[in-house]
Order: sequence, then structure tokens, then C-alpha cells
Amino acid sequence: MTKALFFDIDGTLVSFETHAIPTSAIEALTLAHEKGIKIFIATGRPKAIINNLSALQDRGLIDGYITMNGAYCFVGHEVIYKSAIPAGEVRALAQVCEQKGYPCIFVSEHTMSVCQPNELVHQIFYDFLHVDEIPVKTFEEAVQEEIFQMTPFITAEEEADIQPRIPNCESGRWFPAFADITAKGNTKQKGIDEMIAHFGFKLEDTMSFGDGGNDISMLRHAAIGVAMGNAKEDVKQSADYVTASIDEDGIAKALKHFGII
Repeated sequence: MTKALFFDIDGTLVSFETHAIPTSAIEALTLAHEKGIKIFIATGRPKAIINNLSALQDRGLIDGYITMNGAYCFVGHEVIYKSAIPAGEVRALAQVCEQKGYPCIFVSEHTMSVCQPNELVHQIFYDFLHVDEIPVKTFEEAVQEEIFQMTPFITAEEEADIQPRIPNCESGRWFPAFADITAKGNTKQKGIDEMIAHFGFKLEDTMSFGDGGNDISMLRHAAIGVAMGNAKEDVKQSADYVTASIDEDGIAKALKHFGII
């Protein structure tokens, strides 16, 4: 019996078209929560830029957050898991980005900054994702803090070239223009394990929903993995079930399909 639902944000709960959570999803999650089912967020976003969930937050529907692709998990004001990137590998990636001219976002426990931002950063984070302006720092300034996630704006090919410089890190993508880098072992799968241990659930109690490459680990790991209809083919192949897209009421349809509501 499903007791815990895990949701990616962008492209899963929140439409890339409307930048909002569909009414059908809000109503479905309200019904699920009223039955005692816990609802968790599992996102690549750090807490500082989770700015599009007020429709759920204002209703008290979110029980915990897996952020930075599993590197930082919290319930209310309690941090239940965090894992920083080795400082040497933070400096190694910073050096490559500075030399190559790649923009990069650095996320510490409570703050974030961007180094050498360009028009692409502006278009994606400010115009498209509607994130508040991120403070600009030099690479030297950015690497002074303990870093939990780095987001270089690089292609998959550039990422492959960089990977040998950061062997104790892993990467996930939920948008093609950039990669989210965390310490090795930090994935949404890890976040699920930490969250269910905190609440005393078993893995067979879980269901996860996602649409991006960084969701594959949790779709495979949860007892039931649901891919959105707008997901890419490799994500769909990693799921147990493919629902409609977020803009076609995919969340509500999946929860009805599995008898959750």
C-alpha cells in the first residue's frame, strides 16, 4: 500500500508551459494527503529557488523536501541529510569553468551564487524559471564556502571531458543547457532512502513521479515509478507506468489509475 509519494517539480508538478501546478494535481494531492499519504518533493533545485510550489505549501501538503538531487534533505526546519562536494573537486571544476568561460552556479547550505553569467543563464533562470536574481561572485569567492551543488552551463560532451577532474562527483540533468553536480552517491534515490528512514516507511510503500534524466534513479528505485507523458524516452523506459503529460492532468490520472484517490 502506497504511503509516500515523491514528486519532481519542473515538468512533473509544474508545467513548463504555464509555470503553474494544474488544478487537477492540487485537488488530487489534497485527496491523497487527506487519506494520510505523505507527499514529498524531490528536485534538483536548492531550497533558495523553490519558488513555484505555493499552491501546495499554502495548503500544508508537503511533508518533506529532497533538494539538490538528494544532497540536501529536510523536513520542516530539520535537516535530515546533507553531503557536500569535496573541496578539491569544487576548486577543480571552478578552474575549468573559469578557463573555458563556462557560467557556473555554486550552492552552499544557505546561499547560492553564479560566476561569469551569460545570456543563457539569464534566459533560463530569470526569464524561463522566474528565479530571483542570483548574486554574482568570482570563482575565488564562490569556492570559499562548503558547496553542496555546482551547476555548470555545459553540454553533455563538455561534461564528459570534465568528469575525470571530479571523480568523486556525479551529475544529473533536468534541463539540457546545464548539469547539476553533487558528491557521488547523492541522487534522488538516496533522498528517498533518507526520507523513508526518517518517517519509518518501507521502500514498498513508495511511488515516485518524474520527467527528467535526474529522475531516473528514483523512478527505478521506488516501488512504483511513474513517468510523465512529456518525459523523454529513456525516462519512460525507466518507469513502471507512463501517465499523461502534466498539462493533460497526468498526476491526477496516475493517482486514479493506481487507486490512490
